Amino acid sequence: MKQVAYFHPALRLLHWVMAAAILAMLFIGVAMVATVSSLHSLLVAIHKPLGLMILVLVVVRLVLRFSTATPPLPDSLPGWQRVAAHASHWALYAMMLAQPLIGWAMLSAAGYPITLGGHFVLPPILPVSNDSYAILRPLHSLVALVLFATVMLHLAAALRHALILRDGVFQSMAGTRKR
Repeated sequence: MKQVAYFHPALRLLHWVMAAAILAMLFIGVAMVATVSSLHSLLVAIHKPLGLMILVLVVVRLVLRFSTATPPLPDSLPGWQRVAAHASHWALYAMMLAQPLIGWAMLSAAGYPITLGGHFVLPPILPVSNDSYAILRPLHSLVALVLFATVMLHLAAALRHALILRDGVFQSMAGTRKR
């Protein structure tokens, strides 16, 4: 593939839409487990379809990621930072895929249907099983915490590239010109 200065516009759009959706999901998830008020039902009603949307979007994003050219990292970036950048991106992709699937499996194991408005119900992906639920419930929380930490590291690195290094890395995803 040819070298490009910016990510494909569809990848940039998906990046920013998914960033907002994932941050919303993380905060909704925390609020869901922290409340027993009447808001709980509303939060669950938002959490399930948003999780499915993220799952669909990450699949689309991966297809685009593998089928379009991506800008190279700057030559000034040390080797260990290149490895860390690539590893953290693949970890983010893995968690963006795994987290909604774990949630779906967890609800399936608990016997809860995933209804997405009207009469559309997702099929269970696991049989009802207390043992499976007992593993998946804390796993869903653990992946959420690791995802949050990785997103914060990603944000810190992006801000470092944008505000301190000014090396074009942030601009390649923001779609702005390098100054």
